Amino acid sequence: MRTKTVLIIAAPFLAALLSLFLGAYGISPLQVLSALRDGLAGVDSPETAIILDIRLPRIVLAGLAGLALATSGATLQAVLRNPLVDPFILGISSGAAFGCALTIGFAPFIPLQAAAFLGGGLAVLVACLIARTGDGGMSRLSLVLSGVIVSAFFSAMVSLIKFFVEPMKLQSIVFWLMGSFSLAEWSQARSAGIGILLGCVPVLLLRWRLNVISMGDEEARAMGINVSRKRVVFIAAATLAATSAVAVSGIIGWVGLMVPHLVRMLAGPDHRRLIPLTMAGGATFMILADTVARNLTDFDIPVGIITAVAGAPFFVYLMKRNGKECWGR
Repeated sequence: MRTKTVLIIAAPFLAALLSLFLGAYGISPLQVLSALRDGLAGVDSPETAIILDIRLPRIVLAGLAGLALATSGATLQAVLRNPLVDPFILGISSGAAFGCALTIGFAPFIPLQAAAFLGGGLAVLVACLIARTGDGGMSRLSLVLSGVIVSAFFSAMVSLIKFFVEPMKLQSIVFWLMGSFSLAEWSQARSAGIGILLGCVPVLLLRWRLNVISMGDEEARAMGINVSRKRVVFIAAATLAATSAVAVSGIIGWVGLMVPHLVRMLAGPDHRRLIPLTMAGGATFMILADTVARNLTDFDIPVGIITAVAGAPFFVYLMKRNGKECWGR
């Protein structure tokens, strides 16, 4: 078990190193190492610019996005006690897409990251309000169904925006919805990193409570945990992390579903270990997926297509498994 843990933790750094050597512009491994050395020494060259200003920020941004989406997925699967949900089950993706499409189409002065967070946050808030019962609580089933309703509504609103915007802006919206890191910059990595950090750190610090919540509401209350309050905290943290990633990468699905399951199969269901390992696994998966996306052809394939091609068969595989096996119990 210790060997698996070390390998998972080291995997994102190995994936980043591998990705740094691969790209459309042919640079030998020795040139890559020389470019890194020159960059540290302050020497400018075409290779240094490619490595430090194009490839490296893209790798960092992909790793951050994968970390955020995978952590959100593991958190929501525990909170909702449903192994087949991902960060977008509560309408987070459609809400964030609505905010970004609205900004691209009609309000370009609003930062995309702010628009994505406001849209995703609004979607989750509406879903929670719809799911609330008479005594102020909310059940897992009502929350999931509310998320489906909200997701359908905001998806319709995105389609409406696409219908009314001019062709050039429509093209930008469609490309953004596919998910891509092709325009990655250090400024994006910094801005996304702040939101992702604020969303993932609370989950990391409180991860032991996910073990109790995933056992059931009655068991959690018996241990003195306010289930409704903790559920809101975890959902808010997952939303912040996911929307911060969506704002800079577009809609990238399946990561939050696949990675927590793969890590759970390797390391078990204990969230004290599962959450940090899922962070590392999410970063690794996204870096590798983006490396494939930018090296498979002479032009960039949206990474959302790569994750969807991998995710659809994996979802079918999960559906065929017994529910207890999915949780490792």
